[in-house]
Amino acid sequence: MTLATYTKEFSYNLQLAYPIILGMLGHTLVGIVDNVMVGKLGPTELAAVSLANSFVFIAMSLGIGFSTAITPLAAEADGEQNIEKGRTVFHHGLYLCTFLGFFLFVLVLFAKQLLVFMGQPENVVELSKPYLDIVAFSLIPLIVFQGYKQFADGMSETKYSMWATIIGNGVNVGLNYIFIYGIWVFPKLGIVGAAVGTIVSRFVMLAYMHYKMKNNAKFHPFFDGFSFRKIQREINLKIIRLGAPSSMQMFFEVALFTGAVWLSGRLGIANQAANQIALSLASFTFMFAMGLGVAATIRVGNQKGLGDYKKMKIVAFSIFLLVVLLQIFFALFFVLFHKQMPALFVDRNSAADFVTNAEVIAIAAQLLLVAAVFQISDGIQVAVLGALRGLQDVKIPMYITFVAYWIVGFPVAVYLGFYTALKAVGIWIGLLAGLTTAALFLYIRFIKLTRRLIIEKH
Repeated sequence: MTLATYTKEFSYNLQLAYPIILGMLGHTLVGIVDNVMVGKLGPTELAAVSLANSFVFIAMSLGIGFSTAITPLAAEADGEQNIEKGRTVFHHGLYLCTFLGFFLFVLVLFAKQLLVFMGQPENVVELSKPYLDIVAFSLIPLIVFQGYKQFADGMSETKYSMWATIIGNGVNVGLNYIFIYGIWVFPKLGIVGAAVGTIVSRFVMLAYMHYKMKNNAKFHPFFDGFSFRKIQREINLKIIRLGAPSSMQMFFEVALFTGAVWLSGRLGIANQAANQIALSLASFTFMFAMGLGVAATIRVGNQKGLGDYKKMKIVAFSIFLLVVLLQIFFALFFVLFHKQMPALFVDRNSAADFVTNAEVIAIAAQLLLVAAVFQISDGIQVAVLGALRGLQDVKIPMYITFVAYWIVGFPVAVYLGFYTALKAVGIWIGLLAGLTTAALFLYIRFIKLTRRLIIEKH
């Protein structure tokens, strides 16, 4: 195979992936906008939002990870041109996502009691509680939205979720501005105002997604005939068997980054706020790789449905190459602007917080240098995971991610963060170790599987 064999796939990969990327960037942008607006209130408020969101992100990872099971099943049905199979996936997927959304909301409410036992600053904990209550409820519309989104993605209709997220972002920014700072006749709610913006925007996204799909002729057959009496236990179990390991894969990674938030909190407000800034920026660039990972799921799932494993391997490798090139670009960007970007998140004119804000900027700048390095590993692991998900291979990757993040990454983060002078930077080196381990062994897994499929086919 020549390099051109893979690069000629770039155009279609990007055509399929860019709406997904923009939609995911929208999700991340909601968090960044919240952080920028809340950061202007002070480092304590920013740390409180970081702490509350760490709980929500763990629950979100379980919900979004589970919903990704819908995409390869829909893509396979689309490749087979099987309407009945696609309708079954859609109905059961939405049913399970709705149930899961309510379950995760209740779970976060109960888990909120753990805040006081986590060794976080007391004023940060008290500020985070009302914010957490509201944002936890927004998990319900978000996970249901994911059910719609993942099915549409699997059918190669990726633009609806992009527009839903863009509109949701507009609503979020507007409501944030009004309620955080108390514009016109509206009360100044501080970080609770940011939570209001988040929950309203997610209901808007869900409503838009339902409306657009319901009114598209391509999706009409899939909306027909929904009934709770037609929900079948064996179909639910099939989706759960695929969705539960996918959910745990995402959980293991998000929990590692959430662990970094908690570990940073034990080092003090400045470290926690700096961690949140660096994490927001790293998450933004990660969405490009994650979007291409979804494209890998769709294209690999289509080729699986067609039974063309040689083409499937070419498609997957073209996406891996594209991800590496993009992540190298972002790594260079982080290195060049690692001192300038953190300053956007704090009020440098605040006399009361001047010393703390200066410390936050300095720590965040160091973390971005580490983030520049793990951009590449992070991109590779999520792209390969997407390809494996398209093959509906999820159980072994789940074990690989657990070992990489929690047997390798987390212990390194704890040791370097608390037992060396590296502190927050040491925690992030632990993240780098986990991501690199995951990227290596997931890639080996994909090579092994595709080689076996091609041999069996021929």
